[in-house]
Amino acid sequence: IAECERLPFDLPEAEEELVVGYQTEYSGIKFGLFYVASYLNLLLSSLFVTVLYLRGWNISIPYVFVPELFEINKINGIIGTTIGIFITLAKTYLFLFISIATRWTLPRLRMDQLLNLGWKFLLPISLGNLLLTTSFQLLSL
Repeated sequence: IAECERLPFDLPEAEEELVVGYQTEYSGIKFGLFYVASYLNLLLSSLFVTVLYLRGWNISIPYVFVPELFEINKINGIIGTTIGIFITLAKTYLFLFISIATRWTLPRLRMDQLLNLGWKFLLPISLGNLLLTTSFQLLSL
């Protein structure tokens, strides 16, 4: 979300967009191309997250429910490829929907609110996560 300059990481652009920027300088097709490029960047980022972190075309549901239904790796040919592409696109559109829904539901934060969120809330949580993970790694040796 931060790489695509979506909410709440769009604060540097938020100050200028009310008076200057591409909203007032461009009209018509140039204005539309900025938004198409923004959403294309969001779509490609969602696709990369899906392929790199969510096993891409493999199904993410455990094989506990119906083993015969979810054995996609054993299906060869066009049907297996089609199912793999469908699973990849479904995961991609899930991430796309999450980032767009985040933009729809959350208000834009001021700079001081974002700094308070980062320093007073997210930093202690991340340091606690780091200590917990290292303690588990040290105790498992």
